[in-house]
Amino acid sequence: MASDHPGIARARDEALEVLKPTPAQLQRGLELHRDCLVFDAYGFAPRAAIDGAAMAQAEAEGASDAELNLLRQEMAMTRPALVAQEREEFLNAMKVAGVACIFQNAGEESSDPLVLMKRLAHFTYLGDMMRGGLARATLPEDIEAARAAGRHCLYLTGNGVPLAGHSTSMQADLGFVRLFFQLGIRMMHVTYNRRNLLGDGCAEAANGGLSDFGRAAVKEMNRLGVIVDVAHSGWRTSLEAAQASTKPMVASHTTCAGVHSHIRSKPDEVIRAICDTGGLVGICCIPDFLAGNGDIARLVDHIDYVVKKFGADHVAIGTDAAHESRYAAAENAKVKSRGRRRAPFASLWPEGALGGNWPRARPLAWTNWPLFTVAMVQRGYTDDQIRKILGGNILRVCKDVLVKS
Repeated sequence: MASDHPGIARARDEALEVLKPTPAQLQRGLELHRDCLVFDAYGFAPRAAIDGAAMAQAEAEGASDAELNLLRQEMAMTRPALVAQEREEFLNAMKVAGVACIFQNAGEESSDPLVLMKRLAHFTYLGDMMRGGLARATLPEDIEAARAAGRHCLYLTGNGVPLAGHSTSMQADLGFVRLFFQLGIRMMHVTYNRRNLLGDGCAEAANGGLSDFGRAAVKEMNRLGVIVDVAHSGWRTSLEAAQASTKPMVASHTTCAGVHSHIRSKPDEVIRAICDTGGLVGICCIPDFLAGNGDIARLVDHIDYVVKKFGADHVAIGTDAAHESRYAAAENAKVKSRGRRRAPFASLWPEGALGGNWPRARPLAWTNWPLFTVAMVQRGYTDDQIRKILGGNILRVCKDVLVKS
């Protein structure tokens, strides 16, 4: 995973200082990582730098906050398809990380179909325009084919179940689940932090569980072949979704409450229910959710917990992180700060729940994926266990859910 990228090299060195592997452990881990199909169970493709001059011009012309936010998102997500240096940055980060596929967040924190459509359009465009280096996968077999061809790919997930909110019947609203499945979405959050029509999110103190409409949505996702994801759901909602699901389901980017209790963690009862579906929990790379030192060693502590209590077939790594372009800081500096803004409703976390800017925790940098493997080698994991955790388990869930009963 050698790189002349200063940010990647610094993150690698800091992680090695944490792990202190022997030469044999380092060599074995890196060799095994190269030999594995690595599938981020929930993450973000490398983010491009914005075009600072274009952003500044839009602001000078009086663009609204909504316009500027949309422009910033579109640039970060699509410029690798349009700008040579961003394309090189993108593909280099994917190569250094050794990741074949990302279960890409192609939705926003919403159930509004028009809001969810935006990121879906961006990543559809990115996959369509970066042929040769990146594919947009719609079947599990596409992921295996992309890796065999030496390419990378994105498998798409939304951050919510799409609901019109103004329909006259449950069936009409759930029709949007089918529509987004046809557009390529293969996993959906039941809730995102807050309460919605399906159930309570993890940031709701009430912990009210899954609604009748939520049960109908789980049934429809099972029928279509969409993976049910409770990463951001409350504990009772998560448990009841697992009890309702007839297909493997997941908490794609979470942690274990048995190691560190947090609103984004899952207690043993919930993890057991998820495992009983044939599903898995993906351990994320957010330091405050991991607690302890919030580094690679702590990441593997949570993986260890699942392996020892529930088995190596039921855990993956869903980073919830992204690599940021080396050109981002210079481009951002061209844009004036718009000052303080109110937090959006979906982001209203309980006081102290987040604890800092997690993507900048360098030992857990997205490009340090090969060192996650080295850390598992150090813990004595077998090659077969590591293959499952790095990608085999989430690929199996994708196949099992998409197969019609």
